[in-house]
Amino acid sequence: MGFASWYDAHVVPRFIKCACSSAAIMKLREKVVPLASGDVFEIGCGGGINQQYYDPARITRYAGLDPSAKGLDFARGEAARKGWATDIRQGFGEAIPFEDASFDCVVCTFTLCSVDSQAGTIAELRRILRPGGRLLYAEHGRAPDANVRKWQDRIEPAWKKLAGGCHLTRPVASEIERGGFAVERLGERYSPKTPKFAGWMEWGVAVKAG
Repeated sequence: MGFASWYDAHVVPRFIKCACSSAAIMKLREKVVPLASGDVFEIGCGGGINQQYYDPARITRYAGLDPSAKGLDFARGEAARKGWATDIRQGFGEAIPFEDASFDCVVCTFTLCSVDSQAGTIAELRRILRPGGRLLYAEHGRAPDANVRKWQDRIEPAWKKLAGGCHLTRPVASEIERGGFAVERLGERYSPKTPKFAGWMEWGVAVKAG
């Protein structure tokens, strides 16, 4: 195994778990994840960071997907500690291994930044949702301010290599709307104590349209 492969397999999952569990980000997770109910699918479940915020009394089934074997180890460990039944699989957002209209709710937190195809993943999330199903999201992305966007464009190539393919310049709510959802924006802001180039946050509820 070369250094790049070793880094991606062992360092990146730990880096992401640490970076995505800062106090500010955890507060956003706490705003969004407890809204989940019914048959729930979580994309980017590796690390198991969100599991503490789910209410098992509101959830009839939980499934998750993540490409990282190490991240899945963390997620399955958290599920065991929580003591609830889960169906956690390895895979990619562009090819979710579940049938059409399988879920009432999808949870997507700090994941759309790192998938290979943002549009393809949103299309898959829409596919597996039942009519009227909800996509709960909290993501970082392209800033509204031109000066910050300039730095995002400059930093992103190196950032992606260090952070497991994480993009700084992807739009969030507008891209979810483009993917066939009616979006209710619950909030957007720069995260405190975070460099602005990586700190623009958006969160909300998107309902499968059509």
